[in-house]
Amino acid sequence: MKEAIHPDYHTITVVMTDGTKYETRSTWGKPGDVLQLDVDPKTHPAWVGGVNLRKTGQMEKFTNKFAFLDKAPAGAKNEEKKADAAPAPAAPKKEAKAAAPKAEGKKEAKKEVKKEEKKD
Repeated sequence: MKEAIHPDYHTITVVMTDGTKYETRSTWGKPGDVLQLDVDPKTHPAWVGGVNLRKTGQMEKFTNKFAFLDKAPAGAKNEEKKADAAPAPAAPKKEAKAAAPKAEGKKEAKKEVKKEEKKD
């Protein structure tokens, strides 16, 4: 081992926030120095139960980002209740296809419309 490259390991006094003192060995400061703590395990919220941790997981981020999708407009709730009370009559198949083309893509939707026009 090389000489004189390691820090000096000496005794210091540590003073906690409540005034209690104890001696320990450290490389901090000079021999006999006093280390006054501003925060210690007796007063820090993490150790005394006052911590309010945010949820930072991926699922929480996703939920927070898209929370507005869960909230339906005020009128939509009333419409849902009406729809549950009396179901709408079923539409004929031809009209249903023309009204709602397949969601495969715009080209397929246009083809469907052209086919319907040729039939008429």
